[in-house]
Amino acid sequence: GKAGRVEELERELEASRTELQGAIRNLEAANDEQKAINEEALSVSEEFQTTNEELLTSKEELQSLNEELTALNSQLQETLERQRTTSNDLQNVLYSTNVATLFLDTNLSIRFFTPETRSLFNIIPGDVGRPLADLRAMAPDDTLLNDARAVLLDLKPLEREIEAHAGVWYVRRILPYRTQDNKVEGVVITFVDISERKHAAEELAAAKRRADQANIAKSRFLAAASHDLRQPLQTFALLQGILAKIVEGERAQKLLGRLNEALGAMSGMLNALLDINQIEAGTVRVEMVDFPIDELLGQLRDEFAYHTEAQGLGFRSVPCHLAVRSDPRLLEQMIRNLLSNALKYTKTGRVLLGCRRHGSTLSIEVWDTGIGIPADELNSIFEEYHQLDNATHDRSRGLGLGLAIVQRLSALLGHHMHVRSELGKGSGFCVDVALSPSETVATVKSGQQVEDEKPDAEATITGTILIIEDDPEVRDLLELLLAGEGHRTIATIDGVAALKMQEWVQNKPDLVLADYNLPNSMTGIEAAIKLREAWHEQIPVLILTGDISTATLREIATHDCLPLHKPVKAMTLSDAIQQLLSQKQTPSAHVKTAVAVAPAVPTIFVVDDDRNVRAAISSVVEEENYKVETFGNSEDFLAAHCPDTDGCLLIDIWLPGMTGLDLLRQLRNDGQHMPVIMITGSGDIPMAVEAMKAGAIDFIEKPFSRDDLLASIKRAFELSKDANRLTAWHEEAASQIASLTARQREIMDLVLAGHPNKNIAADLGISQRTVENHRAAVMKKTGVKSLPALARLAVTATND
Repeated sequence: GKAGRVEELERELEASRTELQGAIRNLEAANDEQKAINEEALSVSEEFQTTNEELLTSKEELQSLNEELTALNSQLQETLERQRTTSNDLQNVLYSTNVATLFLDTNLSIRFFTPETRSLFNIIPGDVGRPLADLRAMAPDDTLLNDARAVLLDLKPLEREIEAHAGVWYVRRILPYRTQDNKVEGVVITFVDISERKHAAEELAAAKRRADQANIAKSRFLAAASHDLRQPLQTFALLQGILAKIVEGERAQKLLGRLNEALGAMSGMLNALLDINQIEAGTVRVEMVDFPIDELLGQLRDEFAYHTEAQGLGFRSVPCHLAVRSDPRLLEQMIRNLLSNALKYTKTGRVLLGCRRHGSTLSIEVWDTGIGIPADELNSIFEEYHQLDNATHDRSRGLGLGLAIVQRLSALLGHHMHVRSELGKGSGFCVDVALSPSETVATVKSGQQVEDEKPDAEATITGTILIIEDDPEVRDLLELLLAGEGHRTIATIDGVAALKMQEWVQNKPDLVLADYNLPNSMTGIEAAIKLREAWHEQIPVLILTGDISTATLREIATHDCLPLHKPVKAMTLSDAIQQLLSQKQTPSAHVKTAVAVAPAVPTIFVVDDDRNVRAAISSVVEEENYKVETFGNSEDFLAAHCPDTDGCLLIDIWLPGMTGLDLLRQLRNDGQHMPVIMITGSGDIPMAVEAMKAGAIDFIEKPFSRDDLLASIKRAFELSKDANRLTAWHEEAASQIASLTARQREIMDLVLAGHPNKNIAADLGISQRTVENHRAAVMKKTGVKSLPALARLAVTATND
């Protein structure tokens, strides 16, 4: 048993050793695993350390981001506050404005409206979102919806004037509603109250109508005053003519000559003064021509030499060989007024009339040794009714209109005027006038007639003359004058008496001499027409008239009567009677053809009812070797004219029977394209424009110079035969007109249509001064010097 025990113990020991070895191995394995765990733990610790560091970095980044977000939030709050303030401001503006405003979306539904909108629509805050069509408008505006749709479609603003209740007017504007990125999200409709402006315009129109009526009344008064003033002047003129034939002796004839000069001056002053009254209406006709200034100075020198001698004053007029461009009649009136003013205020010493050249202008100066003008009165002297040294308002010293007239005429003619004076020593008035391009100019003066050779005593034609004149003095003097020349006279007081007389007078008169203004509701023209009808004959008629209006002159010319303006001189009346009686005896003497002219030379056809004008034009063009044929009326020209004749036609725009414009239209309708130049002495620019539109190649106004006439004829031939030159002329004119602004074109068209400045200003809603400035700018841009030249340029630019 002992050995077995040992073996058993050895087996147990071996088993223990085996277990111990297994345990050691397990322990070693565990130790290795622990090492691995330790190593992993160290790795995790390192990773944790890294992560911790990363977290710390992220925390810092988060803190920085949080600070940025806090700053951004503050900025956002500030922006929102500003937007809230702006929104409040805009809302307050919209709510405080008196402009009714509607904001609509693209469906034309209401987005917003101002309180003032309630005056036009029955609208409440709950209507926001409703279509505009659902609102009940309190003003008739049937086009509102269609206009809003149109603006949404084409994005163009649209404006209309609408009338609401009780005469309230609005300007309704519709504009696209644009967002910040320029998208369109609806429309904005505004209603601006223009009632005050409308009512003011209505009041202005009413005032304009009243002013026009006042102007008409003024014109009627001036026409009546003209007639009444001319009647005694007519008596004066006839007396002077009769005395001139019976008075003998050099001294008596010299005094009669002075009387004749005074009569001419009085007549000219009356005509000019009546024209001045029309300056404010813009109807005074300005005829700008080139003429030698010494002609005008000479007339004034002769006229005022007598007056200065009578006052014991010295008078000197310095001759001047230069020519100027102005209106001779109106410029003469200016200088005459300045001379009269110098005589009025000069008690001792002398008066000087002379000229000084300054570059391209000529200063016409009147100097005196009178009382002088205080420095503070230099501007006041040009005011109406302002007089120096006349505290008692002595009417014998005039009304104080002379210098006011001078200033207005200066502005009308575009002449600069200035004055220098020294109290107690005298004054000098200067008028600056543009010089003519040439040193000497031959002109046809306004109203000047080219006299034929004086017939000798045996060649004087006598006849029976019917006188119709209601003024007994004038009637008696006419009978005395005509009887002295060998005529038989029959005198009546009015047209009614003349018509009764024709029933018992056996022989028809050879000529009727009638006053235009007659009593018993019949003018001299009407009486002449009825007498011609009663006698079945176109009896020559002379009309004496003091009415210088365009309408009256047209009426006289239309009925083939010759006008003579009162006061008419005895010699002028005798010449006119001889002219009419000679035409009656030789009715075929209407055509005059130049001789010894080569057949190849073109013919100048002159159609004018004034024999003297025809003779003057003939003498000018014959010197240039043209053939000339003259006619007294359109009918004679048509009867004699051969369509194939090479030539140029000069027509007076106002002719008895068929007018010059009617003749031009008939020629164009018949397919005749002879170049036509229209002649007018009426200053009727709209009619001249109408003539050019009807086919006239040019027009010239009486009085025209020899150079102007020949230049117009030359231009007519050149343009009619050279299409390229005509095209270039049109293009040049169109270029000049194109340089004008839209407003300048508008004013130019109104001026050429005959509208006066003050009417243009009223129609366009601008001041008369602005109209005048625009007119001056038009003249400067186009480079023309006169209204006729502007009319010619404007029509040339538009004609094909």
